[in-house]
Amino acid sequence: MKGADVAVETTLGHEELVLLRLLATGLPTDAVARRLGLSERTVRRRTRAIRDQLGFATTVQAIVWAAKRRLL
Repeated sequence: MKGADVAVETTLGHEELVLLRLLATGLPTDAVARRLGLSERTVRRRTRAIRDQLGFATTVQAIVWAAKRRLL
């Protein structure tokens, strides 16, 4: 798991954290999209970008990483 090696300098922006917070509540993509006023495709794309930035294969791994750092 590459994410364990994420440098301390890696930061997520406000919008990225909001997206992760909503996903962490268990809301499905369509509900997150409605809340944020985005398309489901945009939510999936942004979620994938967050995972890629952090080096994780799954969204759950990214959520756990952020939660451990008290970012959520």
